[in-house]
Amino acid sequence: MWLGAHLTISSGLPEAAETASGLGANTFAYFTRNPRGGSARLIPPEEVSAWQEARTRLGIGPTVGHMPYTVNLAGNKTSVQDFARMVVADDFRRVESFSGEYMCLHPGSHLGDGAEAGIERVVAILKDALPRSSASTTLLLETMAGSGSEVGASFAELAQIIDQTGAPPTLGVCLDSCHLFSQGYDFTTESGIERLLKDIDQSVGRDRVRAMHLNDSKFPLGSHKDRHQNLGQGTLGKAGILNILRHPWLSTLPLVLETPVTDIQEYAAEIALAKSWLPSA
Repeated sequence: MWLGAHLTISSGLPEAAETASGLGANTFAYFTRNPRGGSARLIPPEEVSAWQEARTRLGIGPTVGHMPYTVNLAGNKTSVQDFARMVVADDFRRVESFSGEYMCLHPGSHLGDGAEAGIERVVAILKDALPRSSASTTLLLETMAGSGSEVGASFAELAQIIDQTGAPPTLGVCLDSCHLFSQGYDFTTESGIERLLKDIDQSVGRDRVRAMHLNDSKFPLGSHKDRHQNLGQGTLGKAGILNILRHPWLSTLPLVLETPVTDIQEYAAEIALAKSWLPSA
């Protein structure tokens, strides 16, 4: 099982690998650049070599970059679209340069123009910014909670984006347990998970789903609110999280915590807790 948390690469990828291992993790997520701005750290070749050595030595599996929150592919201003186009293309090249497996983003907000208009803008940017052939990195569209004018609050919308982009192999999906629970997928029941799998199979397909953010939720089922909670302390609770951890397919995805912590070291206790819930632990 690949289980980890959202860390930082500000001190370098090798340091992030060491931090992950120290937390009991064998995967991690990171921001591809400043999450509130546009600046991006240069990753030199010597860091890439050290990263490859560290991840092999420590057994670090697939990693998941996260693009900054300031990127809005569905935005209706030319400057916003140009910025999004630049960041997608630039971050894809940088993440691919160190063989990062996945890079996820929020599709964005249509800002009241309607889902179809937002999807059209997302597709236009992805067609321009994404490589059309196979690459070592896959861009993942994150499942959203459905708050406000978010695009990507249903698998049907994500499938529409993928199809209209031409279904390139460089485009996939990242699940988020809090967001999906807020959409109405009940992880606390077997029928809720079966409904989720059925909807995935009938839309994007399981082969497009490459990673999952593992978060509890502060709000109840179907709230359409994006508020993460620590594992077992929210409305998914131990039952919902455990159903993910022991599911024969969901558990094969890289599972990355984005739970609210004040210090990265707090993730060690959450990772240990999740492992302790497993029958084999």
